[in-house]
Amino acid sequence: MTIGSKVADFQAKNQYSNLIKLSDYKGKKLIIFFYPKANTPGCTAEACSLSDGYNQLKNKGYELLGISTDSVEKQLNFSEKYQFPFFLLADENKEISNLFGVWGEKKFMGKIFDGIHRKTFVLDENQIVTHIIDKVKTKEHTEQLLNLLG
Repeated sequence: MTIGSKVADFQAKNQYSNLIKLSDYKGKKLIIFFYPKANTPGCTAEACSLSDGYNQLKNKGYELLGISTDSVEKQLNFSEKYQFPFFLLADENKEISNLFGVWGEKKFMGKIFDGIHRKTFVLDENQIVTHIIDKVKTKEHTEQLLNLLG
């Protein structure tokens, strides 16, 4: 997925087991953030930053979706624990992660494994990628986005 790419429609269950489709957001600007694992320190910092800045992002006309390969139950626990105002999608089959090219080999503490690379994609009303953040600053993610979006 690159800037200028039109994102194909996808679907997954959110933390409440409701089926959410990208096409549900047609005509709306959307921020999609991929995170490796619910309830881990970096992912919590990132999601909490976005939660704290949610109204600022909404005021700029953006909806938010968080996506990881965690189960619906784990997404619900994460969402309820921190009272997130946005949906978290359970991409257990990795279809969305593969579509965006965020699933792949990672290194952590000398170990190599497959997982989600932390990335954020900004889509316009026509579901075309306008911005990609490869180096997410978890604690300042809202500020990163606001600076990018002007």
